Amino acid sequence: MDCQKIIKTLKYKNFIKVSNNGQCFEDGAAVYAKEIKDNIFLLFVILKDIDIENIQALIAHFDCFNSIGLKEPEQIMFYLSIKDKDDLHYFEQYLKASNN
Repeated sequence: MDCQKIIKTLKYKNFIKVSNNGQCFEDGAAVYAKEIKDNIFLLFVILKDIDIENIQALIAHFDCFNSIGLKEPEQIMFYLSIKDKDDLHYFEQYLKASNN
């Protein structure tokens, strides 16, 4: 999986890189967020380990954008650990279904 390509796509789709200064996500994780409804955010958390690259996608409710990366979400509505291209395909299908 090419994380650099995914990061470029996230930036192109107006995701904002969030400071990861709290206890919510692992140290060193890159967090990208985009508000999809009032205080409901689509997040991609990219974890880089020596052996694997792991991306977590989640839809979560935070009290405001600035609390992402500092506080735990108030509610997680969807979570997916993406480790291969099939996982990305399933996530894309989920997003298409949720728009209907």
